Amino acid sequence: MRTTWLYTLGSIVAFMGFFTVFVALMMLEEFRQESEALMATIIVLQLAAGAVQIRFCWYLRGGRGAGLPAPGWTVALVALAAAVWILSLATPGAGFLGAASLWAASCLVACLIDRRWRWPLLAVAAVALVAHAALAAAITTPPHAFIASSGAWPTAIYAAMLPFMLLTSVWFWEVVVELDEHRRAAAALAVARERLRFASDLHDIQGHHLQVISLKAELAERLLPVDVEAARENLHDVRTIAHRALAETRSLVAGYRRVSLDDELHNAREVLGATGARCVLRSDGLPADEAIRSVLALTVREATTNILRHSDAAEVVIATGRDRQTGGWLLRIVNDGVTDPASVPLAPSARTAGTGLAGLRERIVAMGGTLEAGIEGGRFVLQAVVPESASPEARAAVSAEEGVS
Repeated sequence: MRTTWLYTLGSIVAFMGFFTVFVALMMLEEFRQESEALMATIIVLQLAAGAVQIRFCWYLRGGRGAGLPAPGWTVALVALAAAVWILSLATPGAGFLGAASLWAASCLVACLIDRRWRWPLLAVAAVALVAHAALAAAITTPPHAFIASSGAWPTAIYAAMLPFMLLTSVWFWEVVVELDEHRRAAAALAVARERLRFASDLHDIQGHHLQVISLKAELAERLLPVDVEAARENLHDVRTIAHRALAETRSLVAGYRRVSLDDELHNAREVLGATGARCVLRSDGLPADEAIRSVLALTVREATTNILRHSDAAEVVIATGRDRQTGGWLLRIVNDGVTDPASVPLAPSARTAGTGLAGLRERIVAMGGTLEAGIEGGRFVLQAVVPESASPEARAAVSAEEGVS
């Protein structure tokens, strides 16, 4: 967005600046026979009006119909241009030159006012442009002598292009702003969809178990006066189901449910693509071991979440394959939207220990692997390496975490 606006603003400023200097040079050429004081005054006013017009271009960022800025800038814009228009009436050969500044000011104002007033304003400004040439010729030279002026037609052609250049440039900027708003909306929808998925999973877990607990407890209450042993069995079932519900809830909240690596890779591409980022998947193979696939899938999910929350990435590359140094499995995620590795909690002592990338790092380290993050070539790189031959104890620990942590 910043680059697009700078490009748009730079184009408008270059166009307006060239127009101002061109008119000033033409004035210097046409007015050379006039008194030095009058010529100097008109040219200084022309350059001052051009400077105000260039400064006024910054207000076009709001788009067409955004409204005029502070009255001071609008008054200065019109007053300086009107002064050039009036003084140059008494100058032979003024033609369109003397009205060019007022025309440029009118075009800038037309971009910011309501659409219903835009074209009437440009029509009035066009009349003032032509009227100035006719009046100046009638006052100082034979009628229509301005047509023979060397600067008349270049000025007229350039002036005719000015409103279309301004309006199309601002329209282009509006399109980019709208696309960015849609991108942000898509990102928000992706987050909302993930929240709905989480809510659905939580409802499935808690709803089922709570319903069973309620039925078992009611049955135990009814059996307690007549069959104590049967009531005890039902209460035992209640406790077992409650422990199971607690374990599954912890698993869901901590993100330790077993997930599919294939699904997470494709989900990352879909979600990141919905935000406007270009997501590239490069796979030189995937591990067959379920424990390794699970921990890498969770890394992909957490990295995708962090990119959505903390990054403004335009391109994300996710690569999987063998690590040439260790022979284990490598997951490498590169994005161009984060420049501060400190923004991602990787330290075990971070407040988020047990969750997010900090928790994933502990799990990968327990399997004998590594999880690293840093800046390489101006891009943020998250790299996980898990050995093929993790110890049985590490696998058992990870499996236990998946089930009850």
